[in-house]
Amino acid sequence: MGSFDRHVRPDEPDRPDRRDAAADQPGPSHETDAQLAERLGLSGLTRAAAYESLYAKAHAQDAPFRERLAREEREESAERRESLSEPVDSPSPQGPPDPPIDRPERDLEATRNYWTEVPRFLALWRSHVEKWPWSQPQKADRPMAPKQWAESAESVKELSKTEPPISDNVKAIGTANSQGGWLAGYEFRLKGQGRLMDKIVEKLAAEPGRKPGDIVREIPDAIRYTFCFRSENYSNGYFDIRQCLESCGYTMYQCKNLWTNPEYKGVNTRWVTPEGQRFEVQFHTREGFHAKHDVTHHAYERARSPYASRAELADIEEFQREVSSWIPVPNGIEKIKDYKKEGF
Repeated sequence: MGSFDRHVRPDEPDRPDRRDAAADQPGPSHETDAQLAERLGLSGLTRAAAYESLYAKAHAQDAPFRERLAREEREESAERRESLSEPVDSPSPQGPPDPPIDRPERDLEATRNYWTEVPRFLALWRSHVEKWPWSQPQKADRPMAPKQWAESAESVKELSKTEPPISDNVKAIGTANSQGGWLAGYEFRLKGQGRLMDKIVEKLAAEPGRKPGDIVREIPDAIRYTFCFRSENYSNGYFDIRQCLESCGYTMYQCKNLWTNPEYKGVNTRWVTPEGQRFEVQFHTREGFHAKHDVTHHAYERARSPYASRAELADIEEFQREVSSWIPVPNGIEKIKDYKKEGF
């Protein structure tokens, strides 16, 4: 899944507005069965009944088309019987020819889209969880000198003062952009405090001489935003938002167009303020954001965990490819080029 920096697999995309607050608490980072069941309206059902409920929702999407197929087959059979019973020398009917009969299976495919498949995606993931039940072990705390810990905590606290001016500009752009783009996942614009402390600890272990404040400023997704566009406005919307951010004095130092990636669809960009604070901006369509945020989020969390087996990773990748294959690709996406500024 292409990305700029990934803990376990560097080719995975960043998800700056992911719900990573659970990482600040010990224990599993994904929803419990009870929480997921409540969110999907399946509380009180057995696992088998919950699966059947989700499958029924997806199956119901196809019901009108199956009925139409059966009806047209009956009509065609009746026409064939009538034609066989007519005399050979009967005159041909007058008037314009009948229009061609639509193929029901073609209509079915034309009507099915990302949104009609969502219940099936949820059922697939539920089946995956039942096949691969596990809980992520609690992470052991890494040792840090008291002085470093205090400096790190202060640096994380300082980030809450750095973020508001950037967010004010981004919100204004979200309201005034010319292509109808909107901010999504804005409430997740700040990475969780626990995840930030983990990042600092990891960096200090590799580079003991670094200052925590410098490390926080260089975390690319400590502050992160997502813009969404309708497919027809997506490519122009990207360039519009880019120009607006540049007019605020921000510099884009990296861009990755991931629309050719089979498991993830979107554009990820990284920016830096004149003061040196880095932040990330993603660009999605409505379908792409929903897929990432509401369908494949837990798959992403499992894939980046060192506790997932190779066999499970293969299943996760297949699931993500299936979901992504239903996300429509906007026109003009080839105009958005990969870019990396020298020195970053």
